Amino acid sequence: MSLFKDLKHKGNFTTLIISFLYFDISFMVWTLFGSLSSELSYALNINGQSIDASQMATLLSVPVLSGAILRILLGFSVDRFGSKITAITSQAIVLISLLFAFIYGNSISYNQLLLVGFGLGFAGASFAVALPQAGSWYPKSMQGVVLGIVGAGNIGVVIDFLFAPKIAEIWGWPMVFGIGALLSMITLLFYILFVQDAPNSDVRKRTLKDYVVLLKDKDTLILSLAYAMTFGGFIGFAGYMKIYFIYTYYTQFQVFGNSFFSESNIHVVAGYFGAISIFAGAVLRPIGGYLSDKFGGVNTLMTLLLSISVLLFISSITLFSFGIAMMVMFYIMASLGMANGAVFGLVAHRFGENMGLMTGIIGAAGGIGGVLLIKIFGWSKSITNDYSLGFLIFALFGLFILYGVHSLKKRW
Repeated sequence: MSLFKDLKHKGNFTTLIISFLYFDISFMVWTLFGSLSSELSYALNINGQSIDASQMATLLSVPVLSGAILRILLGFSVDRFGSKITAITSQAIVLISLLFAFIYGNSISYNQLLLVGFGLGFAGASFAVALPQAGSWYPKSMQGVVLGIVGAGNIGVVIDFLFAPKIAEIWGWPMVFGIGALLSMITLLFYILFVQDAPNSDVRKRTLKDYVVLLKDKDTLILSLAYAMTFGGFIGFAGYMKIYFIYTYYTQFQVFGNSFFSESNIHVVAGYFGAISIFAGAVLRPIGGYLSDKFGGVNTLMTLLLSISVLLFISSITLFSFGIAMMVMFYIMASLGMANGAVFGLVAHRFGENMGLMTGIIGAAGGIGGVLLIKIFGWSKSITNDYSLGFLIFALFGLFILYGVHSLKKRW
């Protein structure tokens, strides 16, 4: 109750809530390709455009990669022009991309989908806008929980996995993009009418030199790698989870679908189970920020990274039954979500005066981490016919990051 009162009276609560909504809907449309991966593959093949696993991985990676790169651009724009004008401009590009897919979906080509994916990257880059927009209204002592609340907008991917496959089954996959466009338009209207830039927002003329200074800082490198692990893991698993579940547990999915959901469409069932794990990571992100504020960001992050690495290592050496695999994935995603909040609690404390630029830099690292995860798991499947090697590589990366974060503890 006290926390809710502080959020209402120590900052701008309306801006906080709408920043969350803006990021939530943006995250939802950013990850549409992942939730519709099997449907898009099927539709392209039906249209005579046969694509292999490598091309599918590329298609899933394009929104993630463009979102990563664009986070740097939008972070720069936030510090130079302000959060609000940056958000309005990027959201307009997202709307155009969604409407194009909706209107031309039934005859769309693979290359046109790649272009749509690039446009959706602006939705993923909203991360570099929404967090500084809300965080600039609140004191340093509340940055962990405030940025965690806004960052929990990544729950939008849960909405995708729950509803997108079913909507595609009933009305066709282009309708998913049409509904996404409608929701994005409504959110943009709310944003224009009710969101305000903080009066003390540090809007100034930024140059590339400002980026260079931050990039030379050792802490920037460590926190960027940590976010590449935590957020990259979250968005990478979110994008690839549906394919992973279907390829590994196809038969068990048919049994579970009929038993639990009275549903025989394996694409829909995979979406439901993916949503359960993704929900854990999304909704627990503010908890990571809260724990970071309360117990220290470095200690919190080290504990979570150790947990993630152990779970990934177990997944690499054991082929579970589907029920156990689902439980392990749930805990992996939950830990990744909390770790995301812990990382940005540290960023706010260490680089508060450069939050726009740092959100762009570290957010970009997170997106690139997601692309690498998708590619690593696709590569693992292609050369070994399973995903064990991908889990192992990711586990070792987590231990490497853990060592780096430990160096922060010694230095700070």
